[in-house]
Amino acid sequence: MKRYFLSIGLIAGLAVAVSVQSEGAVTHRARMQATAPADYPCQNAQFLSDQQQFVSGQTSDDQFVDVCGKVTKVLASKHTRSGNHGYFYIQVADGVTIEIVSDLDQMKAPAWPFVQVGDMVYVQGRYYYDSASSQGIDWTHHGTSRSWPHAGYVVVNGTKYQ
Repeated sequence: MKRYFLSIGLIAGLAVAVSVQSEGAVTHRARMQATAPADYPCQNAQFLSDQQQFVSGQTSDDQFVDVCGKVTKVLASKHTRSGNHGYFYIQVADGVTIEIVSDLDQMKAPAWPFVQVGDMVYVQGRYYYDSASSQGIDWTHHGTSRSWPHAGYVVVNGTKYQ
C-alpha cells in the first residue's frame, strides 16, 4: 500500500513539474508574440534582401527597416561626437546578426543597458552599410532630421522605447 501512495505522489509531483515547464513555455511564447505583433511588422526577409543589394553594390541609399530577433550581444555604451550611444546585436536569421545603435541621449529608456542577451526585440530604424564590417541599424529613437525623416524605436520583450 505504501508503494501505491508513493507512486501517486511521484506522479503528482511529475505532473506539477510538467505543468510548470509548460506554463514557462507558454509565457516565453507569449513574450515572443508580444514583441512582434501586427503593430510591429517584423520584416527580416526584406532586410536581408536590402542587405544583399548593398553588398552587391546595387544600392547605396540608407533603408528604413523593421527587424526583430533575439539579442546575442550587448556592448558597453560609448560617447561619440554625436552623443552617448548603446550598442547591441540581434540575430535576424540563422548565422546573420546586425548591430543596433541606440542614441541614449534621445531615447526615453531606462539606464543602459536596457537590453540583455536573450531578450526578444523589434527594431525600427535606418539601415546603413559602409562596408561588410561597418553596417548596422541606427536612428532607433523618436527624433528625425532633414537627412532622415523617419522616427524609430526599439521594443524589448513587449516594452517600447523611443
